Amino acid sequence: MSDFQHLLSQRTQSMQRNQIREILKVVSQPGMVSLAGGIPAEESFPIEAMYKINEAVLDRYGAAALQYDRTEGFAPFLEALAGYLAGKGITANPDELLVFNGSQNVLDTLGKVLLSPGDCIALESPSYLGALSAFGAYQPTYVSIASDEDGVLPEALESALERQAIKFIYLVTTFQNPTGRSMSRARRQQIADIIKRKNALVIEDDPYSDLRYHGEVVPALQTYAPDNTVYVSTLSKIFAPGLRLGFCLAPPLIREWLCTAKQGADLHSNSYAQALATEYICSGYINRQIPNIIALYAPRQAAMLEAMDAHIPAGYRWIKPEGGMFIWIEGPPDVDGEALYWRAVEQKVAFVPGKFFYIDPSEGLSTMRLNFTRVDEAAIKRAIATLGRVIREYSPD
Repeated sequence: MSDFQHLLSQRTQSMQRNQIREILKVVSQPGMVSLAGGIPAEESFPIEAMYKINEAVLDRYGAAALQYDRTEGFAPFLEALAGYLAGKGITANPDELLVFNGSQNVLDTLGKVLLSPGDCIALESPSYLGALSAFGAYQPTYVSIASDEDGVLPEALESALERQAIKFIYLVTTFQNPTGRSMSRARRQQIADIIKRKNALVIEDDPYSDLRYHGEVVPALQTYAPDNTVYVSTLSKIFAPGLRLGFCLAPPLIREWLCTAKQGADLHSNSYAQALATEYICSGYINRQIPNIIALYAPRQAAMLEAMDAHIPAGYRWIKPEGGMFIWIEGPPDVDGEALYWRAVEQKVAFVPGKFFYIDPSEGLSTMRLNFTRVDEAAIKRAIATLGRVIREYSPD
């Protein structure tokens, strides 16, 4: 067999397999209850509505929905997105938006456009592993910004910006992956004041904010500092992830280069998927479906939190998020979360060891991320009882 190792670019040395996807291959085992991957429940998909949406798309757009299209996006979809964002308090003209093949594609293209080897990204730690994977190919360095339950600490961010040149700040501001925490309204204003004063750039990743089960809606960070924010989002959590529809609202220069990079990568995103999403939004299906999704997920989150209170031993800590898809557990310092994972898998329960979400591999060893969206309440309660038993029986080597 030929060895083509010598043909690989230097960039591949910085590319890594998604460790979570690798470790979760065991989830497909028969009888496994997965509290692991951040995957929407199939019951959340608007299957019945899709028959009508498909027919409406073909009647309204015909061949245009099947044809090559502009790199920026299917024009009716851009208009629909502008209206959707207006409902979230975000002002966007259709010609300010760009459509991508999922928000992961946005992050990768931002890395391509903004990063040179050695450039520094500031982010929370733990942070979204998919972002680290997307940016990693472009060989950046990272600086971790201290945070608490209200999000990034303003003084820590300001100090980091003063100490070194930071290309951009990456934040998941609402129901963060993996911790589930949200940046408070007051904290958003403080962070916005800093980034405007320092003329810094923030990538605000917002895939979960529609999944709010209780509490007050908080405006996106973008609304506090629109000229300094690239707002990134997706329809994967509120429509269908398989359609791979993400989008961004970016300052003009960055938007221009993102569009240029996308032209060279894939010409444009799936026209038919964009037409389906246009009908989903404009015909009001989205306004009926999001409450259905919330009604599905909220009891599952409540069941998990109730079971954790009953079964997870003292010494383990977690917050109770107002929405999203995840619960984050911090164990005592001597606990090995990955060792717990393998013991739980033996008992047919899977979660994600939290250490994979950290920049420094020595951090987060005692943490765990649990997902509640894809399993019903009864299975969640059984799984948490099993996990509690595994934790009680665990003793560090």
